[in-house]
Amino acid sequence: MKLSVPVIGILRGVDEAFFPDLMTAAFDAGLQAMEVTMNTEGAERIVRKNLSRVPKGRYLGIGTVRNIDEAKRALDSGAAFIVTPNTDAGVIGYARGRDVPVIAGAFSPTEVYTAWSSGACMVKVFPCGLLGPSYIRELRGPFDDIDLVAVGGVTVGNLRDYFDAGVRAVGASSALFGKTALTDRDLKKLSGHVKKFVEACPLCHDNGLENKDIRR
Repeated sequence: MKLSVPVIGILRGVDEAFFPDLMTAAFDAGLQAMEVTMNTEGAERIVRKNLSRVPKGRYLGIGTVRNIDEAKRALDSGAAFIVTPNTDAGVIGYARGRDVPVIAGAFSPTEVYTAWSSGACMVKVFPCGLLGPSYIRELRGPFDDIDLVAVGGVTVGNLRDYFDAGVRAVGASSALFGKTALTDRDLKKLSGHVKKFVEACPLCHDNGLENKDIRR
């Protein structure tokens, strides 16, 4: 799994019938990776049914994977990657054993290092919005070799601040897709939001993550 567009779309509670069109529109607008959260109704089925529609070089995964049971279900669905909201070495080890990348959730310095040393390909700092880019900058001091992903409170307005602080990627939901675009199922508006977000991402222009293998 190689990320040249360091933006991960997060879909929670998305309607199964709407998902194929949403996914196609988002990928066509420039998004490279998206996750359906495990607590979305039919999440595993959504991923399984749409894998064949994922274009080459794009990735469909499952997020909010909290424990081994959920990890097994996510991987059995064919998810290209999993994302956790918490630090669980068992989940990370299990996914690595099945050769699937894990973006592991963490918040404290101890959790960040535990997630990374357990084998996470990237570490999701969540909820990042509580402390903002300045917290990322502090974490990058001792952990300059760890690829951090900011999730929670990331918007087009503060996107550059997070990358300037040192994140290697970000994750976003309504700020990326557009809240009303999602609720109204407005694909044209949704595409516009995704394009605007991706175009505002500094590393998309600098190719800072081009050919970066996040499998580690």
